[in-house]
Amino acid sequence: MNTATLQAALAEYFAPWVQALDLKVEAFDEQGVTLRLPKNPALSRVGGMLCGQAMMAAADTAMVLALIRHFGEFRPCTTVQMNSSFLKPLSMQDALIEARVIRAGKSLAFGEIDIRGADDGKSVSRASTTYALL
Repeated sequence: MNTATLQAALAEYFAPWVQALDLKVEAFDEQGVTLRLPKNPALSRVGGMLCGQAMMAAADTAMVLALIRHFGEFRPCTTVQMNSSFLKPLSMQDALIEARVIRAGKSLAFGEIDIRGADDGKSVSRASTTYALL
């Protein structure tokens, strides 16, 4: 597994509108992956704040990549549950999305995602997820 393999998975397994987020694989390790979501006026609300819908899409995408890293290959899966808390607005900076696999069994996988400002490192959103492995 390497960064290029994970980056290529974005083009291979995700819908065009997800690809339009322009996510970049920043890093990965045994627990998960970190993606960068570049600041983009098309994803922003009044005042340049990143919209929650973009954060949730990036979080869901990051967790699928974390599962690819965990299993060493793509396994079909679907989101069963995603619980998000928005802690503060993110304005005028890229977002870093860190997704960690907490547990992955035969039929379910559980994860946690932290989204923070790339410049200030402050957490702006937290999510917990459950995926059905198909």
